[in-house]
Formats: sequence, C-alpha cells, structure tokens
Amino acid sequence: MTSAISRRSLFAATGVAAAAHVLTPALGSTVEAAELPAARGKGHPASMRPTYHFSVPDNWKNDPQRPIWVNGEYHYYYLYNADYLDGGGGTSWRRATTKDHVSFRDRGVAIPKFTNANGDCWSGSLVVDDRNTAGFGRGAIVALVTQAPEGRQAQYLWYSTDGGRTFRPGGTAPVLANPGTPDFRDPKVIWDDERARWFMANAEGRRIGFYTSPDLHRWTRVGEFSRDDLGLLECPDIFRMTADDGTTRWILGVSANGKSRGLPATYAYWTGRFDGVSFVPDAAEPAWLDHGFDFYGAVTYEHRDASGQIDPTVRHALGWANFWDYPHNTPTLVTDGYNGDDMIVRDLRLVRGSDTYYLASAPTAALRGYAFRQHRLGDVTVNGTRDLNVRSRAYELSCELVWDRGAHPENIGFEVCRAPEGGRHVAAGAFVNGPFTYVNRRPTINPTGGESQAPFDIGGGSLHVRLLVDHASVELFVGDGRVVHSHRAFPLASDDGIRLYSHGGATTFRDLRIRELRAPRRG
Repeated sequence: MTSAISRRSLFAATGVAAAAHVLTPALGSTVEAAELPAARGKGHPASMRPTYHFSVPDNWKNDPQRPIWVNGEYHYYYLYNADYLDGGGGTSWRRATTKDHVSFRDRGVAIPKFTNANGDCWSGSLVVDDRNTAGFGRGAIVALVTQAPEGRQAQYLWYSTDGGRTFRPGGTAPVLANPGTPDFRDPKVIWDDERARWFMANAEGRRIGFYTSPDLHRWTRVGEFSRDDLGLLECPDIFRMTADDGTTRWILGVSANGKSRGLPATYAYWTGRFDGVSFVPDAAEPAWLDHGFDFYGAVTYEHRDASGQIDPTVRHALGWANFWDYPHNTPTLVTDGYNGDDMIVRDLRLVRGSDTYYLASAPTAALRGYAFRQHRLGDVTVNGTRDLNVRSRAYELSCELVWDRGAHPENIGFEVCRAPEGGRHVAAGAFVNGPFTYVNRRPTINPTGGESQAPFDIGGGSLHVRLLVDHASVELFVGDGRVVHSHRAFPLASDDGIRLYSHGGATTFRDLRIRELRAPRRG
C-alpha cells in the first residue's frame, strides 16, 4: 500500500471475484476458490472459520479500534462492511464485548456507514470522558474518527451517552481539519495526566502529527515524529508502561511498511521519553511487535485487574489478520461467507534488555482456560523426523528446543497443518545455521507464499517456543515473546497432522505439550 487512494480502491473491489483466482496453493498447483467445498453451516468440516480467534460474523472486517473499558467489560469496535459480498463499499463501526480477551459477544453496529454527508467512518479511537471535558456528560464515550467528504480526510467527533451502543455525530464540521495533506487519518487520543489535557497522535503520510486539546473539540498542533524509510505510516499508538525493572517508559507505535529495507510490514514501535509535546526514542531503529506477514492495523489497550484498576505492567495487543497487498484473498468467502479475522489477543510486558527496553508478547492468559484436552508428550528427541499421533486443527503447542552447543543441528522445527501425505504444510522453527527463526507458509494454501525470518541467539543451546494453530492462521512465539511470526494460511480440513524435525543433528523437544482448544462463546 502506497497511498490512501490505493487502500480505498482495494477495499472497493468486489471481494468474491478477487478471491477466486489468486490463492497460492501448495507445490505450484492451481486451486480455484470455486473448487473448495462450500460450508453448510457452523462446524461443517469444510469451514475455515477459526475456532478460538475473533472473526467477523459475516461479510467483511478490517482495522481494529482500541478497546475501552466500560461497566466491567472491554468494548471492541472494528471497521465492518455489511455489503461486502454484494460488492458494496464503505465501513461502519461494529462492536463486540469481552471480559477475558478470548470470548467476544457480538453487539451489532454502533455507527452505521454513511450516517451523514461526511461519508463512512474509517479508523479512529474512543475515550471515556470521565471529566466531562467535551460537554456530553460525565462518562460519555467520545470517538475521534476519520471521515473523508469529497476525498479530503479529516477528524470528526462522535459521542455516545448509552454506554457505547450507539453514537451521534458531534456536528458536521471536523474538529481537526485537513491542512492539505493527502493522508491525514487514524487519530489516537489519550488523556495526559501530567498536563491535564488530551493528546492526539495523527497519521500524516510519513509523519505522526502531535496535537493537544482541553475538550476534544479544539486541537492545537504541538509537534511531530517523522520517518521517511518505513513507507506510509498508519494507525499510530502511544502509551506508557512500567517495565520489569520498575522504571516507566513511553512507547510510540505505528503500522509501517519496512519491506523495502528487508523489515516487517506490521507494528513498529519505539520506547522513549514523552513530555506532552514531543517523543524522543531510545534508539533510532524501531522494534517490531510481529515479524510475520499478517499483523496489521494493530492496537494496544490497557489491562484491568480483578478490581477494575489499571495494571501499568501489562497491556494487550490486537492485530488484523491480513495485509493490504492481498485484502480480498481468502477462501473463507466461499467456505463461510465472510472475510475478516484477528490474530490472538496478546499480553504485553515491557522488559529491560541488554541494550534497550522491548515489548514481550504472550497469548493472552485466559486462552489456557479454553483447553479441553492436553497431550503431555514429555521429552522427545528427534534426529531426522517424527510424526506425532496427535491430529488437530485448533491447538497450542509448547516446548523447549534443546541441542548440543558443540555440534548443533542445522534446522529444527514443526510441520503443522500437515496433509495426510505431507505435501501441504506450514513449517515453523529455527534455522540454527542462520541463525534465524521462521515461519514458511509456501507449502500450503495461502495468500502470497513467502517465509518470515527473525534472528536469534544460539549461544544458550536452547529456545522456548509456543505455536498457535487455528483453521486459518499460524502464530509462532519465540523465547520470551520478543519475536512473533503471525501468518494467514488456509489448510484443508484433512490437513491436521504434526511432524517434528531436526536436520543435521539431534534436538530434544523438552516438555512437549499440545493443548487442543475449544471455541469460546460467540454471538
């Protein structure tokens, strides 16, 4: 994606037609979407709808919006198009609620598309106005949303006085008008405690504009953060966390595209200092919350403990399981009548490393409670390959990979989503000779093929891994979660095998466990 125009024209394309011809199948063969068996209701074997990941009820979803905490639960809004299968454009804001970040209850559309003459609503952010700064009442929910009448992007205010179920426009004029920038969108608003005012980070092409406001209506530009080597910057994020050493750091995040430099195209972030008008990063180069191909438009949000208090040591992250290079490219259109999943919600912690701070990711803690069957395989030593008796389409696998530091193997890992004859699969593991960790989705049905890679330190002679597999995704968490690879893949219903491999030497898969996961409550 290179511009706002390209993004919107991609979305306006007819989804079913686009998906029918561009899937990348295994072994160089050709699979048309029309050849895939149509699902006949929930739970049909041909279904590719994920078991334990969030997915839209029907039609289309894309960007997640930062969830907010209201009356004891998180309210999650996302961009939704009810006319997608008919070829219609435009997005509304649809809402779901959750208490544990795994089980989501659909609550329907909160902001219908084309409500007013300013057009459909794109991405933005919501805040709970506990101080009544905006004048809609204490506790009103205020959304700052991008709309683009006549193609000119600007930020508009919407508000809700019924707990976030419905929203009204707070006037027809923008609260932040476009000064003449083609890309001017995705406002992210936070309350700045130290200065008792609102702060906004706004995506403006290759920079993030900084603004302040006393009341969410009037905004003053105070600074910016710019990069000219990460493509078009979108969906900014800014927040503060307490690290594991007790210090406090600010984090500035953005959806960026570093592919021209051999970097990911997901969520880039910097740790640093923030004084209310400017952000000073600890290092020039960003870190990446994901090294895979499908963790875009990600948002983070605060963690509340059992009493409802904010825990500054934990935060959650949620990313769209797709990318704008192939947004319509999914067989779920045919099998299940929808296009739009998220990757698993993560628990984030800020860790002091040897040279800088970084965010460590883990699948959200409540996911453990959705395991209905556990296979404890113990220590399994492999020199070559070994096929497991366990077969599943929705599970978490975890173990410690341990090898001889004096004579290490060349390549270690797992073939998951493995076809009965082994041709189709997704490979996830560590190429020790690199050294790098990877996920390779080329050998199965997927949007574009490809393999993601991220370096790791082989000095310790071991590597902890957690691998999440669902009907349409594979996510590899490496070590303490500093590195994650998230990928879309579309294995057939029969592709449920698991193979271990260690080539060029032996590896022990220590404390190997597989937890089969059930579906959370939906609807």
